[in-house]
Amino acid sequence: MTTEIATAHANSRLFELVPLVRLCNVWRLKSDRIVFTNGVFDILHRGHVEYLEEAAALGDRLVVGLNSDTSVQRLGKGPDRPLNDQYSRALILAALRCVDAIVIFEQDTPLELVAAIRPDVLVKGGDWKPEQIVGSDVLKAYGGEVRSLKLVDGFSTTALVERIRHGG
Repeated sequence: MTTEIATAHANSRLFELVPLVRLCNVWRLKSDRIVFTNGVFDILHRGHVEYLEEAAALGDRLVVGLNSDTSVQRLGKGPDRPLNDQYSRALILAALRCVDAIVIFEQDTPLELVAAIRPDVLVKGGDWKPEQIVGSDVLKAYGGEVRSLKLVDGFSTTALVERIRHGG
């Protein structure tokens, strides 16, 4: 597969909000169960992949809200984060078979995305209790499901960055 074809395929999974909402409506008409998660996904590692595959298994379509570069900086992950720009992070996510759509968001939280997309399942990692997950109240109001998935022990981007910096 040439680089141009691979990039075109990945780009076909990147959406602005309005086209993504339309696509979700089409999926819903087909009775597809839509799962939504969000995150930074700065340096993709095994923990991310296992988490995304488990999230995708909860439905028919997995939508990932990707924090923009500026929103990552506001999260306080460090002055040099993200290490990879938003477009690079989105292309890497789009290459994963389990990810159906990616939308980059500028806000501090994905609440606007959750309200617009109206997924059937909202998922975050096990460091979040279901009632703490942003948008959980929105989902519960229309009967959606909120899930907190177990994290893969020993895998976090922050820990990985620290090991790289300190030669561990």
